[in-house]
Amino acid sequence: MATFLYKLGRSAFRRRKLVLLLWVALLALAGVGAASASTATSSSFSIPGTEAQKAFDLLEERFPGASPDGATARVVFKAPSGEKMTQADNKAEVNKAVADLKAGSDQIASVTDPYTANAVSKDGSTAYVAVTYKVNGMELTDETREALEKTGHQAQGTGLTVEIGGDALQTVPETGAGEIIGVAIAAVVLVITFGSLVAAGLPLLTAIIGVGIGISTITALANVLDLGSTTSTLAMMIGLAVGIDYALFIVSRYRAELAEGREQEDAAGRAVGTAGSAVVFAGLTVVIALVGLAVVNIPMLSKMGFAAAGTVVIAVLIALTLIPALLGFAGKRVLGRKVRKGKPVTDKPNMGTRWSRFVLRRPVMVLLAGVVGLGAIAIPAASLEMGLPDDGSQPVSTTQRKAYDMLSDGFGPGFNGPLLVVVDGDKSAADRTVETIKGLEGAAAVTPATLNKAGDTAMITVIPKDRPSSVATEDLVHSIRDSSGDDVLVSGATAMNIDFSQRMNDALLPYLALVVGLAFLLLMVVFRSLLVPLKAALGFLLSVVAALGAVVAVFQWGWLGSLFGVEQTGPIMSMMPIFMVGVVFGLAMDYEVFLVTRMREAYVHGERPGAAIVTGFQHGARVVSAAAVIMIAVFSGFIGSSEQMIKMIGFGLAIAVFFDAFVVRMAVVPAVLALLGHKAWWLPRWLDRLLPNVDVEGEKLHKQLTSKDDGVGPEDPDEERNLVRV
Repeated sequence: MATFLYKLGRSAFRRRKLVLLLWVALLALAGVGAASASTATSSSFSIPGTEAQKAFDLLEERFPGASPDGATARVVFKAPSGEKMTQADNKAEVNKAVADLKAGSDQIASVTDPYTANAVSKDGSTAYVAVTYKVNGMELTDETREALEKTGHQAQGTGLTVEIGGDALQTVPETGAGEIIGVAIAAVVLVITFGSLVAAGLPLLTAIIGVGIGISTITALANVLDLGSTTSTLAMMIGLAVGIDYALFIVSRYRAELAEGREQEDAAGRAVGTAGSAVVFAGLTVVIALVGLAVVNIPMLSKMGFAAAGTVVIAVLIALTLIPALLGFAGKRVLGRKVRKGKPVTDKPNMGTRWSRFVLRRPVMVLLAGVVGLGAIAIPAASLEMGLPDDGSQPVSTTQRKAYDMLSDGFGPGFNGPLLVVVDGDKSAADRTVETIKGLEGAAAVTPATLNKAGDTAMITVIPKDRPSSVATEDLVHSIRDSSGDDVLVSGATAMNIDFSQRMNDALLPYLALVVGLAFLLLMVVFRSLLVPLKAALGFLLSVVAALGAVVAVFQWGWLGSLFGVEQTGPIMSMMPIFMVGVVFGLAMDYEVFLVTRMREAYVHGERPGAAIVTGFQHGARVVSAAAVIMIAVFSGFIGSSEQMIKMIGFGLAIAVFFDAFVVRMAVVPAVLALLGHKAWWLPRWLDRLLPNVDVEGEKLHKQLTSKDDGVGPEDPDEERNLVRV
């Protein structure tokens, strides 16, 4: 592989105008496709095989036009102190609001009158209007949302307290601010790392081109493949991350080759042949992690994974072709000013060299400090409770949170998460189900059954005693299911969230086994070792569990919550563990491959194990540190979001990258390798014969180029075709 990539890098360097033209044409083509494509809607959210999904499907079949998965809103009214919502003037305002809501949008499915629907609290202080829509929350138009908000504002002007809750006000979280902050910090870090504006600009430019092609392609194909408006979020985050990382690594290696006196074209070829091999395998591990999301069997999540994986493939191809082409245009301007002026480069020990030598002197102490420290941080993960955020987790200043609290005070916390029970049977079966549910401990109220026109299916609304995300409500859902037959299905947003959380929990171990197992085999091929891949996998698991512990401590327990703007503690978002595993695993393997391949390269070229560790850190620690700081900055930009879910994702990913890059890769990895010595690179002979030799560290390429430099190999660059393909 190294030989093939060497020739690819030199070819891209020589034919740089053609390569640049091809990538610009691809970007333009994708942009035209995105601009001409119709606006994407939200991809349909479904969880195949779950009871909640079966209930939705049955309702759509038996209750045409009921829109069971449509968006909902609750306009909550509270009378001034000393008044009641049943007073004539207050009642008139509510009736006016009901009329305005019905006329406000053609996406409205139904609007209930609180005075006929028993939606006035016992003390008369609070009433609510329930609104259902024909489409889900992401498909509501801006005009529909504005009409809903306008109705609330008009009612507020009469002296009533009016707040609006429900998923009708939920929109796709705005992206852009986090990425802009990350790119700005990345620029600063790259300038400090390289000491050259040109070298710093190349990774940013190519990462933006790659993300532009990926996101534009996703936008162009959104309606054809039902990708939806949220699919590009993960692709943008991952594409930007790996795009900068991969370009950073190749540019850094190119500068190192120039510093050793190579000609520019040869330096570009060597950089792609060696660093490019690491990029290919690092990219493969990321793709495995993202494509592996399909094992969860949630279509929306699978599509997000495939889309992000496609963006990673684009980033790898850009790193292998566009980067050497741009290096051809940049020439020696990628070097710092002092080097370009001919000042000698002293090979003095850098921070990476000094740190690695410290670890070599005290490997046991460093290993224990890293493992025990992360182990202690991981302890809260044992208390992990998973769920999906509701309006109760919104900031207290939002109208959704105020509506949630007003409903809880006036009617009880269970009114914020009613359960929808669907009975596949006649009226007698429905009545028996109602009586059964009334006898369950967690049920606060049960409405009479509503039958369809055919009289063969019924809907029952159950109000739990506790809030939607509580353990008691989850127990009630399971109790209804356990006490009823197969013809009784529990659904609704609360039950769907419970089923979603259970699906994510059940998929976590199979997903871990698939991703870590395939990556172990891949890294075994890369490093020609059993213990190095094992150490990489165990180190990753340690950093992820520690990051989950930190997330639980902050967002579930409330430790340091005020520092990160956490106003309401609660269960951890159910997709958080798998999401962290997928994203952090890819980045962790990037750092592992980048750092350890340089050690492996030094080892196979004759250095002793300890010296190889120092060499790897001397050349790779600065690059890995810069890449990690950039990623931490990108993810940290999302912590300031008002959305609890986005805040949690940003914090979790940022802390996980910090733990993995600076504790596991920079401390635990060299300590373990120092203790193992030559054994770290041991591979049984029979396995060595079975595994393909892809020459990631460029050993064969090094020998061929060395013999060429000695006059033994081919003189003409075109004769490189005669080099042995690996």
